Amino acid sequence: MNSQRERGAIAVEMGILLPVLILLLLGIMEFGRAFNAQITLTSAAREGVRVMAITNDPVKAKAAASAAGSTLEPTLTNGDFSPAPTPCNPTVTGENTTFTISYTLNTLTGIAGPFTMTGRGTMLCGG
Repeated sequence: MNSQRERGAIAVEMGILLPVLILLLLGIMEFGRAFNAQITLTSAAREGVRVMAITNDPVKAKAAASAAGSTLEPTLTNGDFSPAPTPCNPTVTGENTTFTISYTLNTLTGIAGPFTMTGRGTMLCGG
């Protein structure tokens, strides 16, 4: 008789704890994916601003940032990028250029989100 009570208690405990454990696991997965996307966005923005500071060509900068962020799913589109509004002028001492990427990250579970993430890079003109 005790073994049936114990089995019933184990089933109740499992019913209470299993949803919590599954939510914890899904939360870890979502956080890891968001963290990876943020690192990728920062790296892509850094690559875009590097090309923008050296070549002063927004088209090449967007292509470089897109290549650096190619692991993101969905991939970066041309509308995600915004180089500095003014061209980089390396003859002006101390002028910086900025390259910003805005990205919408959809979640795997759909419990929360989508989240808008931003990667931004700033570099001295001329490298």
